[in-house]
Amino acid sequence: MNEAIQIENPDVVLIGSGVMSANLGALLKCLDPSLRIQLYEVTDELARESSDGWNNAGTGHAGICELSYTPHQRPDGSVDVSKAVEIFEQFERSLQFWSFAVAEGMIGNPREFINPVPHLSFVHGLQQVNFLRARHEAMAGHHFFRGMEYTTDPAKIESWAPLLVEGRENIPIAATKMDGGTDVNFGAVSRKLLDWLSRQEGCGIAAGHRVTDLDETADGWEISVRNLQTGETRTNRTKFVFVGAGGGSLPLLQKSGIAESKGLGGFPIGGQWLICENPEIVARHQAKVYGQALAAAPTMAVPHLDTRLLDGKKKLLFGPFAAWTTKFLNGRGSVLDLPRSVKPDNLATLIKIGLSNVDLVRYLVQQGTQSMADRMEVLHVFYPAAKAEDWRLIDAGIRVQAIKKTDGEAGIVHYGTEVITNSRRTISALLGASPGASVSVSIVLDVIKACFPKLVGKNAARIKEMIPTHGVDLKLPENAAFFEQAHRRATEILGLVP
Repeated sequence: MNEAIQIENPDVVLIGSGVMSANLGALLKCLDPSLRIQLYEVTDELARESSDGWNNAGTGHAGICELSYTPHQRPDGSVDVSKAVEIFEQFERSLQFWSFAVAEGMIGNPREFINPVPHLSFVHGLQQVNFLRARHEAMAGHHFFRGMEYTTDPAKIESWAPLLVEGRENIPIAATKMDGGTDVNFGAVSRKLLDWLSRQEGCGIAAGHRVTDLDETADGWEISVRNLQTGETRTNRTKFVFVGAGGGSLPLLQKSGIAESKGLGGFPIGGQWLICENPEIVARHQAKVYGQALAAAPTMAVPHLDTRLLDGKKKLLFGPFAAWTTKFLNGRGSVLDLPRSVKPDNLATLIKIGLSNVDLVRYLVQQGTQSMADRMEVLHVFYPAAKAEDWRLIDAGIRVQAIKKTDGEAGIVHYGTEVITNSRRTISALLGASPGASVSVSIVLDVIKACFPKLVGKNAARIKEMIPTHGVDLKLPENAAFFEQAHRRATEILGLVP
């Protein structure tokens, strides 16, 4: 895929080569092999921004360990786990489509992009211990989370994740564990799907090409594209555009001029990880461990200690830590991205957000001025015996926190992903502080339903073939047996079952 291939007047243009575009392109081509699809990527390599394995946690987000999906206890002490259940069901669709792609020979060797890793939640302090107990009671009662264990026994927690207990003072701690968790390299699965797409008739992929303008036409869009190597600019026309460009989505959405883009703003937050490659330490930890949210931090900044499989090697990552930036993208971003995104229609929103989110601004300043000792202090909450010489700081991806008017007042919206679609259903764009990697298949299916209803209507059987649980409410108790059967088959194909 090194050679840029451009399809003239395609049916669909995908902007950005991340996990959303990759899954949308593959799904559309599977549903209608005659569709002509063109993808443009600004960087020289595919899926190297937010979807890349080094730029996100790699957690197969299924609501198992992420306390941010179940943040509050009710007055009676119980915990609402409906969001965790919803996320689990959405991730299940991703597993099923990826297993279909493996079974059909579209992509090979699933161990190169997905591996089994237990998911743990870990808390300390009596209040949080009681919260986790109530959370476990609510989750373990649902068939999605059968087999989830809960304990306050340090010896038991040590058997699950020794680093959590080593050197810890005698304070109340608790953890839950579920063996059905995964570590996913979303960049790898994106590149595999795009490699398949590039080999299909009528499909083209052009890396090193920046979409510079979007002009609406009577039957779709005229797109201006610049070849970053030669400087040449050309135009192309299409009926439908999907903007899955990560931090680059907001500027493109603004250039489209659609009504749905008015008032939207974005605030970029850089990410950093502490990474450990000491083989003795890495070998002792086999889990993704999510903890309690830090005060004032956005929801994407909940700390966690992760087993990662990157570039064929096992590593430990801890974080994320925030970093100040005005860029919207790592590879082809500019320090002018943030100021250029300020428009007359979003200026008031951005001013209000600055005035009403002082705690967040203070948090970002504090994060950006941390020393290594400060970061190690945060790590010691998880791994008390950690030594600075075993860890180094690396840069991760940039997330653009979407900002919009909410109920007449401006506020930062702590969502992971949100898709903006115009009224003509000719353009959709992904916004938010996350690439939506785990739930990407579910999200792009919604895009297809909204923007390609005829395609969905005549391909119901094909969708069921690709995603057997499509159209079935897996959350209902009466569908538990069907879920277990479909889940077992998908995980066997993906090599997730011992």
